[in-house]
Order: sequence, then structure tokens, then C-alpha cells
Amino acid sequence: MVRKIAFGVLWLGFVFYAFVLAPPNQPDTFELIKNLSTGQWQGINPLVIALFNLMGIWPMIYSALLFIDGRGQKIPAWLFASASFGVGAFALLPYLTLRKTNPAFPGTKNTLIKLLDSRITGIILTIGTVILVSYGLLQGDWSNFIQQWQSDRFIHVMSLDFCLLCLIFPALLGDDMARRNWQTQLYWLFALIPLFGPLIYLCLRPPLPETNVNVVSNQKVGV
Repeated sequence: MVRKIAFGVLWLGFVFYAFVLAPPNQPDTFELIKNLSTGQWQGINPLVIALFNLMGIWPMIYSALLFIDGRGQKIPAWLFASASFGVGAFALLPYLTLRKTNPAFPGTKNTLIKLLDSRITGIILTIGTVILVSYGLLQGDWSNFIQQWQSDRFIHVMSLDFCLLCLIFPALLGDDMARRNWQTQLYWLFALIPLFGPLIYLCLRPPLPETNVNVVSNQKVGV
């Protein structure tokens, strides 16, 4: 219960800060979002470009856990995972508030879960992330980014959203490792290294074991 309350308070606090306390929107915000979304990146700080695209990587990282975690939840995890592609932690924090601990995976994997469970998915996401981070760090203008962070609500909130996504990942990590019967001291590596820790986890985690529902049902009735 304490955990649910903490996530609920964090979500409400983030919403309040983003819409009340954050710097104001700039007149060209919509144009900036449109250009970032359509690849018209001329004149845009590479740090902003990298950050914007990394905010598309994060929902895929979370989807690799959420669609599996949702199999044992009463709430539709796919809805929150899908919404996170547009609003990031604004969608994931309510899910973390409402979900229950779920260290088991009932049933078999469908095509989507097989794809999300694949280490190849983790490797592809890691390669894309390395390219984006390298581009942003090597080509970006930090003084310009700081100035925009201080004056532009979109960039300001997007940056905080990125930090929150790094912070809350461990809330799903423990159950996902338990579902795989994977006990390793690498937990803290996955949990504490921002962005690359979760990516390393997706590349290394053992395949998700499947449970034959019919066998489990027969065992319960003594057949």
C-alpha cells in the first residue's frame, strides 16, 4: 500500500509541476514537435533530437516488461504501455500505482510477447540508443540546451520525464526477474545505471518460461 501511495503522489506531483510550475510553453513548441517527429531536424540542437528519440526508446524498454507483467493484472497493461509512447511517465506512473506484485507468468507466450521477450529486441534497442547518445553528446550544444531547459516547458518536462523513466524502472525489474527464476547480483547494475542498465538487462535476461494452463488446472484438481 505504501508503494502504491508513493507512486500516486509522485504522479500527481509530476502532473502539478509540469502544468503549473514548469517554464511556460514557447510559441514555436508545436512546430518543434512536428519537425522532430517528421525528421526535419535542420537547426535543432542534436541534444534535443537525441532526447526526443530516446523518449521513443524508453516506452519500448518498458513494453518489454509491461506486456508480460500485465498478464496477471486486472488493469490493461497494454493501454498504459501504448500511452507511454506519447506521454512517457505520465502514463506509466498510474499503472505502477494500480498494479499488484506479479512474480509469475501464467499461460503461454503469444507472438507479441515472444518478440518483446527476445534478446534480439534488446540488442536492437541498445544499438539504437548508443547511436542516439553518441550523436547527442558529440554534436550537441550544452549551453543552448541548458538555456532551452530553463525557458521551454516542452524540453524542460521531457528532460524530467526521461529522468523519471530511469528512476522508476526498478519497480518492474524485481518481478520480471522472479518470473524467470533469475537470481543474480547484477540486479543493482540493471537498476542503478540509467538507461543502459535496463538495456543490458533486456540483452541478458533468460527467456520467460511458459506454463501449460491445462496441466496446472489438472494438478489443482488432483488429476
